[in-house]
Amino acid sequence: MQTTYIETQQVSFQDFKNSVLEDYRLGRISREMSYLGRREVLTGKAKFGIFGDGKELPQLAMAKVFREGDWRSGYYRDQTFAMAADALTVESFFAQLYADTSIEREPASAGRQMNGHYATRSLNEDGSWKDLTKIKNISSDISPTAGQMPRLLGLALASKVFKDVKFEGSEKFSNNGNEVAFGTIGDASTAEGHFWETLNAACALQVPMIVSIWDDGYGISVPTHNQRAKADIAEMLSGFQRKEGENQGCEIIQVKAWDYPALLDAYARAEHFARTESIPVVIHVIEVTQPQGHSTSGSHERYKNEQRLAWEGEHDGLVKFREWILNYSVELEGREEILATAEDLDAMEAEAKKTVKEGQKKAWDNYQTPILAMKSEVLSLVEKLQQNAGVAEEVSRFNKLISVAKRDVFHLARKVLLVTRGTDSAERAALQDKYNELLKTEKDNYSSHLYSQSQWRATNVPEVKPVYSENSQEVDGRVVVRNNFDKIFEKYPETLVFGEDAGNIGDVNQGLEGMQEKYGELRVADTGIREATILGQGLGMAMRGLRPIAEIQYLDYILYCLQGMSDDLATVQYRTKGGQKAPLIIRTRGHRLEGIWHSGSPMAGIINLSKGINILVPRNLTKAAGFYNTMLQSDEPALIVECLNGYRLKEKQPDNLGEFTVPVGKIEVTKEGTDVTLVTYGSTWRIVMEAANELEKLGISAEVIDVQSLIPFDLTSEISESLKKTSRLVVIDEDVEGGTSAFILQQILEKQKGFRYLDSDPVTIAAEDHRPAYASDGDYFSKPSADDILEKIYGMFHESNPNKFPKL
Repeated sequence: MQTTYIETQQVSFQDFKNSVLEDYRLGRISREMSYLGRREVLTGKAKFGIFGDGKELPQLAMAKVFREGDWRSGYYRDQTFAMAADALTVESFFAQLYADTSIEREPASAGRQMNGHYATRSLNEDGSWKDLTKIKNISSDISPTAGQMPRLLGLALASKVFKDVKFEGSEKFSNNGNEVAFGTIGDASTAEGHFWETLNAACALQVPMIVSIWDDGYGISVPTHNQRAKADIAEMLSGFQRKEGENQGCEIIQVKAWDYPALLDAYARAEHFARTESIPVVIHVIEVTQPQGHSTSGSHERYKNEQRLAWEGEHDGLVKFREWILNYSVELEGREEILATAEDLDAMEAEAKKTVKEGQKKAWDNYQTPILAMKSEVLSLVEKLQQNAGVAEEVSRFNKLISVAKRDVFHLARKVLLVTRGTDSAERAALQDKYNELLKTEKDNYSSHLYSQSQWRATNVPEVKPVYSENSQEVDGRVVVRNNFDKIFEKYPETLVFGEDAGNIGDVNQGLEGMQEKYGELRVADTGIREATILGQGLGMAMRGLRPIAEIQYLDYILYCLQGMSDDLATVQYRTKGGQKAPLIIRTRGHRLEGIWHSGSPMAGIINLSKGINILVPRNLTKAAGFYNTMLQSDEPALIVECLNGYRLKEKQPDNLGEFTVPVGKIEVTKEGTDVTLVTYGSTWRIVMEAANELEKLGISAEVIDVQSLIPFDLTSEISESLKKTSRLVVIDEDVEGGTSAFILQQILEKQKGFRYLDSDPVTIAAEDHRPAYASDGDYFSKPSADDILEKIYGMFHESNPNKFPKL
């Protein structure tokens, strides 16, 4: 067990003095960064600024109990903490402010995130895991208020799991589960549901988690008393306070943001509770000031009166810290000892200004140097084309720019290539080559790593076909997926599954029947009804090297998770440029059932909002099992939608359970035909096959294609190959009109250029725009039926050959 701050504080006066003065030095540097950062925005050198001024002292105290192996999930005010945790320097702070795309200079996001969004790099260059027990880990920040909270639950819960779960390489992720997860959140954001759902789950699960609430009395301009039922969040949370001897609830500590010794004591006690007893702790940090207001977009003088502003000036944490240092004295061995004189602190403050200015200048020069080099290269090539009409005018316009960004250089190159079109010269070819070279670099700078670029990317997992023999049994579909999960849990000890009803009863459709009894409550777990934090629970655990499967009971309920999927999970690799990953599998079931809230297919919303996640839609449970096997060999996240009406349908069970894979991004032709190509997925596939067989009797040979994977989609363009043969295309989907069918059409017609092979207009057959009504009749009239499909396709052939296909 690691020792805690309380247990290590037997220090000499000199060590204590050095620690205090180092905190003051770091706090002053952070404050000067905030001041200069604001000026850099207001003078136009940066686009936007949001800073952590006023929060220096509590963050310094928090950093003292933040150990190697620990994790933070916070928001965009924690620059002082990031510096104290060695995750931020003056140079990298300004590099992020300028949106420098260099990973070396801006390792948190390579210029992809606004300033204040911090992250450490969990991965090596090849995408493999670093030893996370040797790093003070910061999970990549996101901007949506309280959006960081669900992930925090998973980061904390992972420590509890690692106390019992061991696997090859697990020592790189945890030291016997002794890590604490730290969360930070602004006071106003505690009004968000994600905060309450996370805290409730943490108190129920008893995870080692410390949440700091920075309370400055406002949510941007809205005062606290307008934010929630009680102005004092600690008072509101009093019902969460744990009782002696109970394994429920949390500890609540309230402390002033300007009281340095009280802050040290508060965080020391919090760490002790979390690290030694696995008790969640809330630290309500009150009387926080915000010297420069919310951000560079506005001024707090607009909503704070003179009395409040004067109070903030007096209670500024660094002002109070300076007072405390100057007033501190202690008698040791008959001699009075002090921490520092006013002159000492003045010198320290002057040095802080100098350090920050030098770091800013270096960051600006580093940011500008490649842009100036790009400008010089392109301009010299453009000037060689000035004899062409229009080029001189473009050069003149370019040279009048006061400051030059990459976009200006690219605009110049593209305009010159446009006005010199039709010119065949070595000079123009050289400009085109340089443009292509630069474009490739900037594509990597701005658009790489939406998906993994490692050897473990999902599309690299080889296909292993299911093996059948004379002994292969016909079983319910649920048995196939259940028995495959059995093999998964046996093969991958780092794999866990959790969700509503997932544990004790083996999920609502018995796809996990008997798994909890066999593998234990930690690996096959029930959760409360809290979809957003089921998603976050999985996300956080995946970031710590576990392989979680987060079960959302029905596809309709995915909407509760969509914010976290879209803003957090889908962007992890992208927003860190390959620095972090979260290979979470989301398991759900859906499509054709009964009732408004149990039969939705909101796939268009999911695929448009979740780019960065593999969206897999197997037509049966064998295919679903294969996708689980595939994704567990990958380092990417996935949503796997099992067919809700397939659990009781018979399937032949493969002999190689746990081994066979279904490739992502690959379609399957399930019926060959020559007259029309029918494209579908999921539960609708069975209905399409029924219609296709009926069409055969009417003289229409339909080829049926199961998409299988919506994202990625048909990577080898096999659907367009089918169109070369059939010349007709129908997309059948149970999403609303213009939903997933529109996406599929765009992929086929535009990306695959399938329009070149069509003799008829493409047709889509989708559900009604309302949600399906209840019962089988509701399904029949709300979503495409075999009758609908048959009649619409027959109608296509009637139009082209009414004699052969008379009107129905």
